[in-house]
Amino acid sequence: MASSVSSAALVFSVKRCDPEFLRPAKTTPREVKQLSDIDDQEGLRFQVPVIMFYPGNPIMKGKDPVQAISEALSKALVYYYPFAGRLIEGENRKLMVDCTGEGVLFIEADADTTLDDLGDAIQPMCPCFEELLYDVPGSGEILGSPLILIQVTRLRCGGFVLALRLNHTMTDAPGLIQFLNAVSDMAKGLSAPSIPPIWQRELLNARNSPLITQMHYEYEEVNNTNKTLMAMDENNLVHRSFFFGPKEIRALRNQLPSSLGPCSTFEVLVACIWKCRTIAFAVDPDEVVRFSCLINIRGKRGFDLPPGYYGNAFVYPASITKAGMLCTYPLEYAIRLLKKAKAEMSKEYVKSVADLMVIKGRPSFTQPGNYIVSDVTRVGFGDVDFGWGKAVYGGAARALSIITFCMRFKNRKGEKGNVIPICLPPLVMERFEHEVKRMTNKVKPNRPITSML
Repeated sequence: MASSVSSAALVFSVKRCDPEFLRPAKTTPREVKQLSDIDDQEGLRFQVPVIMFYPGNPIMKGKDPVQAISEALSKALVYYYPFAGRLIEGENRKLMVDCTGEGVLFIEADADTTLDDLGDAIQPMCPCFEELLYDVPGSGEILGSPLILIQVTRLRCGGFVLALRLNHTMTDAPGLIQFLNAVSDMAKGLSAPSIPPIWQRELLNARNSPLITQMHYEYEEVNNTNKTLMAMDENNLVHRSFFFGPKEIRALRNQLPSSLGPCSTFEVLVACIWKCRTIAFAVDPDEVVRFSCLINIRGKRGFDLPPGYYGNAFVYPASITKAGMLCTYPLEYAIRLLKKAKAEMSKEYVKSVADLMVIKGRPSFTQPGNYIVSDVTRVGFGDVDFGWGKAVYGGAARALSIITFCMRFKNRKGEKGNVIPICLPPLVMERFEHEVKRMTNKVKPNRPITSML
């Protein structure tokens, strides 16, 4: 089955230096810059945790990753100086960056463990994350706080861990990777980033006469008065990661009819997760549930985003259906819903989202009965190289209650696959694991369906 790893305790100690502010290496412009209307939505006002594990490299013996990364970070901030500022609000809660040059928070640390000791615990829901990224008191607010918190922790094996927390309103995963690659460029001796950063957030602003022209189920107002739509107590959640290797993915694909056409691995996996999660919550069959997957608009035909743009550049159109249909129909049904929602993405759809933010006061995404998954398998977390080589794992550190990520992972057996972190109430997690096991053990394809959509 898809193997799971829980957030059980992992015992080792970390010695940390006091947090310090890393400022740009040179004087930077003192100005105020507006975020785009895609950046500036209530649903992005949270902190994203990221972690990257690097093995030791004999070629780098005698060199200190903490020093190398901190110096390179300071140089990169000269070009990405908005990250060294602080968010403020203008009229109608409009988010802006006050480019103060105050810097990002940086922590130097040492851990008495090795990558081998950590094993598969380095995948998301890493049980030692709080040790590898200290939550500096007062640093996690959206307004007036550092926009990035970074901790670099040396390991006994000569490797190190880079963990960070990012204010999501400033950038998305591709934008973060672009910034980290700029730090990598500086660490390797380049005088400027290989990809010059582009701000130009006005490219994703609402129109002068905003108009909602599309249906946006992802922002629909839903009342959960009966508490039947997957209600969760944030203080009573079990955190686990599920690894899907070639065997599990093959078992899921075997359930699909040839008439469905080509399906990406991501589509197959998230359809399975959505279905199993809905079954596990025992949602009333007549309740409407929804699923959103993030669609990156960089490089898409019809969009004018220049290379180097590092703002949030995605939308997440939602698939909706009655829970009973999702739970009882074959996996094909969920995949068709996902494909249909993804096909709605267009330049007009993005403009409609930006306009909706202005017209409706920057609402959050729908929460009752919703689930959001971001595919970061191709973003490049594992390719960022500060001189020690590529990370053995890089990506999101954990899931949120209704938001998770799909990432590449190679387990201790050497199997390459995808890992998806999940957090659920304890009893729901038990049912969820059972459903995933049942679905990934199926071998015979279901009969094709033709009249569900």
